[in-house]
Amino acid sequence: MLKIWGRISSINVQKVVWCATDLGLPFERVDAGGQFGVVDTAEYGRLNPNRRVPVIEDDGFVLWESNAIVRYLSARHPDGGLYPESLQARADCDRWMDWASLELIASMRDAFWQLVRTEPAKRQQAVIDASSRQTESLLGILEAALAGRDYIGGDRFTMADIPLACAAHRWRLLPVEQAPRPNVERWLERAARRPGAREIMALSLT
Repeated sequence: MLKIWGRISSINVQKVVWCATDLGLPFERVDAGGQFGVVDTAEYGRLNPNRRVPVIEDDGFVLWESNAIVRYLSARHPDGGLYPESLQARADCDRWMDWASLELIASMRDAFWQLVRTEPAKRQQAVIDASSRQTESLLGILEAALAGRDYIGGDRFTMADIPLACAAHRWRLLPVEQAPRPNVERWLERAARRPGAREIMALSLT
């Protein structure tokens, strides 16, 4: 059985859990990271020398880095429909998955940490504002990309929608001023109907 290491409050773990659930895979998730510790143990260090979550173990194969895991699971289980058949479509997925992690999630990190994981008295409004401006600008790119299409790759939900939806959903839960984005909202409504979205989108921010 697939084993997923990582606490569910981690957005990177959420990607993997969503993917595995959408694919209908039985799995065991082990809380690790944050208040659960585990990542500092020698055993975990052998799984991932970076001591971060998530990590998966799949029939003896160990893999870390959330986007790599989502790609691997999607390719390993092609009948699940998340892994496009054409090279160009897969490259497009890769582009958006990398953008989600390197740009979108990275830009919102400061605002998230300040508003969710920092005591009110210690919050820095200037940091929140800078993070918000950058994230709002990037979400404008996503809004434009979703014009006239159901999902980021067209009319079919793919592995690329998972990290993007995890990020966009997290952002809309934050108490910051946000521009209206009808394309993003319609896309998130469709994504929310996916089996893997139910647990993830029901989570509160912690």
